[in-house]
Amino acid sequence: MKILVIIPCFNEEANIVKVVNGVKKFNYDYLIINDASTDNSEKILKENNYNFLSLVNNVGLASVTRIGFKYAYDNGYDGCICVDGDGQHPADEIIKLLECLKDNDYVLGSRFINKKKPLTLRMLGSEIISLAIKIKTNKIVKDPTSGMRAIGRRIMKEFSNSMNFIAEPDALCYIIKKGYKYKEVEVNMVDRIDGVSYFQNPIKAIKYMVSVLISIILIQ
Repeated sequence: MKILVIIPCFNEEANIVKVVNGVKKFNYDYLIINDASTDNSEKILKENNYNFLSLVNNVGLASVTRIGFKYAYDNGYDGCICVDGDGQHPADEIIKLLECLKDNDYVLGSRFINKKKPLTLRMLGSEIISLAIKIKTNKIVKDPTSGMRAIGRRIMKEFSNSMNFIAEPDALCYIIKKGYKYKEVEVNMVDRIDGVSYFQNPIKAIKYMVSVLISIILIQ
């Protein structure tokens, strides 16, 4: 199976080298998509001669991954893996998703199949999104905001041509409703290596929640 690892990158100068070196250790093809970073990320990508695309304007994660899906589909890949550029998704966990992708169209890397979610505001938001997906699809998703996922060629084609999603949760809701085969598999994740998470900004986190819930309930 020919696989491409897609690595979105926005202001990850402190993390991107470790992330890419982890992926290269397992000889996976990869593509970094630099979403108009304002730090030294692009300089580091050039200096290390990494395989990357740099966008002129910041378009956000959903559009970045769509670009990755289009690239993978047009270049004949059978599937692709999305891992965050902040180092939270260890490359040695990718194999777990690939094994499941053989029999599924969409595989979600989950932190909480056998583990309980911590009692934090972020995890409360995750529970609310899980409830919205259950209401809409009658399926339980334990870790709907996980960015670590594997996508087969059928979904790559559909997402690259028409992807009307805010983020991972509403994309998954769409997949379930369309009847694609999906699976949630437990993976180990680590804390962000360096930098600040998008969700540490309360206003941005609330906007994300509202946008995703509207998309799940009213659009998908």
